[in-house]
Amino acid sequence: MPLVRIDALSCDVQRLEALGRAVHEALGETMGFPDDDRFQILTGHDGERGTLRHGDYLGVRRDDGIVYVAITLRGGRPATQKRALYRRIAELALEYAGTEPRNMFVVLTENTDADWSLGNGEAQYLAGSDDRDGTRPATGRPTG
Repeated sequence: MPLVRIDALSCDVQRLEALGRAVHEALGETMGFPDDDRFQILTGHDGERGTLRHGDYLGVRRDDGIVYVAITLRGGRPATQKRALYRRIAELALEYAGTEPRNMFVVLTENTDADWSLGNGEAQYLAGSDDRDGTRPATGRPTG
């Protein structure tokens, strides 16, 4: 179950929705997340009350079309799968939202089963586990 946060400058609701769809579909295609596993925070910044900063770090020429995508998910996926995710997000963001791949800044943050509560004050991914620190997987847990 990933939690996705997307921040974009001068971005209307339609473009934010298109970016959210691009990231969601890329996560499904490359990492197998189910369709109904969609938890996103989509934020447009107007440049006055909120803005985004960027540079040309590592030779990538970003501009005010920058989109920051922060994805939090449980750890354990190989680098090849992560590379496929980054590539697919860039492809779909261009197709759906017209965002140039050079302006897609994506970061993954991984954690463990114990780091999630999906509601009701429960640690759903720990259900059925006698390991209280969350380092051993629970049985019968949801995927993601």
